[in-house]
Amino acid sequence: QVQLVESGGGWVQPGGSLRLSCSASGFTLDYYAIGWFRHAPGKEREGVSCISSSAGRLYYADSVKGRFTISRDNVKKTVYLQMNSLKPGDTAVYYCAAARWVYGSAWYRPETYGYWGQGTQVTVSS
Repeated sequence: QVQLVESGGGWVQPGGSLRLSCSASGFTLDYYAIGWFRHAPGKEREGVSCISSSAGRLYYADSVKGRFTISRDNVKKTVYLQMNSLKPGDTAVYYCAAARWVYGSAWYRPETYGYWGQGTQVTVSS
């Protein structure tokens, strides 16, 4: 059974940091690109970042460049999203998703991904 489980969300003050984890089971993570998306109330789901299966290609939304870092540990079957300098606008439910193939701007499109986690809430406020 394919499963993606996000963890690490929570409440943080503006300027703070959080590290999200996406743990995979039921499939060979090594062969999949992993994307992070977020969904805030009243907004559309937004692609945040993506890492290719080999970690050779990294993608970031302009809104998070320089603040977020994506990485993966295929031995631990986990992908991470380090989020620094958080802003209230980063408040959302964050999801990780797996795709067999991701190239170029396809990383940003939810339909590229076949497997999704249940999400973890990130709240940035003072």
